[in-house]
This record gives sequence, C-alpha cells and structure tokens, in this order.
Amino acid sequence: MAKETNSRRFIDAYNQIDYALRVQHDFKRSMGFSDMIRRASTVNHIVKKYEEDLIDYSRLRNAIIHGTSGDVVIAEPHEDIVIKIEQLAKLITTPPLVMEVLKERDVFTVNYDVSVGEVIKKISSTKYSNIPVYKNGELIGVANGQKILDALGEHLLNGWNIDSFLNEHTIDEIVKLPTETSYYKVMNCEVTVDQVLGEFLANRKLLVIILTKTGTMHEPPLAIITSTDYMELNKILENY
Repeated sequence: MAKETNSRRFIDAYNQIDYALRVQHDFKRSMGFSDMIRRASTVNHIVKKYEEDLIDYSRLRNAIIHGTSGDVVIAEPHEDIVIKIEQLAKLITTPPLVMEVLKERDVFTVNYDVSVGEVIKKISSTKYSNIPVYKNGELIGVANGQKILDALGEHLLNGWNIDSFLNEHTIDEIVKLPTETSYYKVMNCEVTVDQVLGEFLANRKLLVIILTKTGTMHEPPLAIITSTDYMELNKILENY
C-alpha cells in the first residue's frame, strides 16, 4: 500500500475541522472557512487559541490544491505542518472530557444553615476556598473565602459584633446575593475541557464550575473546577 501523501493528510485534517465546526456551531455551508474561524473563535476556546494558525491553514489549503473540487494537488506541505493540523483536528473533533483528565479530588459541600464560623473552619481545614452550599438538596450558592472575608471586614468597619456574625449568622445569608450566580455555573459531567475553558474566558467573574450528572442544581456535585484550574486544563489541551 502506497504511503499517504502529506497533501492528502493535510486536506483530510482540514476537512475534519471544517465539518466539525459547522456541525458544532451550526454554520452554513456557504460560509467561508476563514469567516467561520473568526466567528467560532468567540465561543470556542480551541479555535480562539489557534485562530491565526487556522487562518494560515486555510490559505495553505488554497495554495496546495487547484480547482473547485480540490482534487488537483499542486504542492506538498511540510511534515511538521501536517502534524500540527492533524493535532488540531483531533482537538476540535474529539476534545477530552474534563472528568477524564481532571485529577480526582474530594468534593466538599455545606448545608445552608451552617454558621459562618463553621464554614470558615471548613475552608481552613480543607484548603478549598469555594464550597457549594445546598438547601434541601438544591444548590443555592457557593461559599467563597474572599466573599466571607469581605463580609467579615464590613462587620469590623461598622463596629458590629463579630462573635454574633461568626456563630449566629448562617452561610445562606452571605451566598444569597443578587450577583451570586455570576460567580458560579453548573454544567453536566460530559463537558469537554475546551467548553470549561471557554466558560472562564467568557465570564471573568466566574470562580467555580460545578459538574453534576445532568447539569442541574438539584443534583450532588461530582467535581468542582475553579479558576485556579485554568492553567492546568490549558496545559492538558496543549499536550493532548
């Protein structure tokens, strides 16, 4: 069997990317590849990261083939270019699931009626600064160390009773803020690494992504991803 040419490998990978992005983002067939990449880069982390490379590959594709059917090869791309576009095709068509690559870790939660002081103790003992808060099995917010510290600071500035704040106030009084939901998001456990990274890119306030079986607030968390995981997940994509 004859060895597959670099041009054929390049075109196959290019077509895989083209097809995958059109399906994933419902782009029309009439939309040009470069225009599709520009639009996809606003919602797809992988495309955003490699946007200029993909645009270059579009130009290269036009340089190595001739004719509207794309079946007449007039140039052969270098091996390293072929390897890169094949890696990108793999990333875009079959990105890894977060639950498959994320290191296993304990998942801690607290009940809504636990005192602020007890939550501070849990944050200190677990070293996790974001702990989901549940009421009757439903997520109502996330106890964030910085937000608790801000609330504590407000009490100190106003000369209010700190013992009362720590021992008599419950954590739901802090997490039930109007803007709370902008700091956390619930997703299903089948999300991919690039989808998670895209959420952090789209919302700079996002602190936590909670993964559940189907992505609802009525399910227990299977994993908790924080903004500090961003670099690790990005590195996983680069080495995938």
